Amino acid sequence: MTVLTHPGSRLRWAVADAAVLTRRYLAHLRHQPAELAGAVGFPILLVLMFAFLLGGMMAVPGGGDYRQALLPGLFTMTMLFGLSATMIAVVTDAQRGITDRFRSMPMAPSAVLVGRAAADMVTSAIALGVLLLVGLAVGWRSSGSPGAVVLAVGLLLLLRFALLWVGIYLGLLVRSAGAVTAVQTLEFPVGFLSGLFVAPATMPAVVSTIAEWNPLSSTAAATRALFGNPGWGGDSWVAQHPVLMAVVWPLVIVAVFAPLSVYRYREMSR
Repeated sequence: MTVLTHPGSRLRWAVADAAVLTRRYLAHLRHQPAELAGAVGFPILLVLMFAFLLGGMMAVPGGGDYRQALLPGLFTMTMLFGLSATMIAVVTDAQRGITDRFRSMPMAPSAVLVGRAAADMVTSAIALGVLLLVGLAVGWRSSGSPGAVVLAVGLLLLLRFALLWVGIYLGLLVRSAGAVTAVQTLEFPVGFLSGLFVAPATMPAVVSTIAEWNPLSSTAAATRALFGNPGWGGDSWVAQHPVLMAVVWPLVIVAVFAPLSVYRYREMSR
């Protein structure tokens, strides 16, 4: 086997390996359509439940249609649900011995993880696209400019990209179905401890501060502003700069968990 020492050669090798593995993951998804159906179906159920069952008792501070404020929060919540979906995929590969097989092959360690991330981003983009159409079907509308709408969708996918690295790291760390269940159980509390569904100002003081600084709150607030939907507002610095924080939070999460994931994968190989 030829040892690649030139940085450019190593990068091309890693990119080529990642592309091969991305195709492999997507091919698996094509043969297992139930996984994609599950990724799309549950968020649709949430939209219908909140829009038609729970939305009537909710109000937007200062006035406005709650359904218009709700949908960006649900779009953001869907990005959070992707964390456990990625974790499940990583744990499943480990339990089936696929991860061990990849580790024994002469490929860049980062390529396995980047391939997983790229494939999951394709799935997430499809799920978000379907959810946007469902939102339009239940009466949600965007009054933002085309550029603002594209930016809002980009911020949602950026959050998903960040959270999938958390899922990859946790999947490599625990490799246990029980841990996946625990993470899935925590997704709803994390989602509700934010500005996704209600205004943080309506919460007790300490809880309100935590909710405002929740990264999910920044993405939800930013997308509401970009879509032209009503929001909760807020006097804190983070509430006054939602678009900036919707970029900063995911970049910080990626900067922490992507290197941790690659390090964990390499440690497993020793």
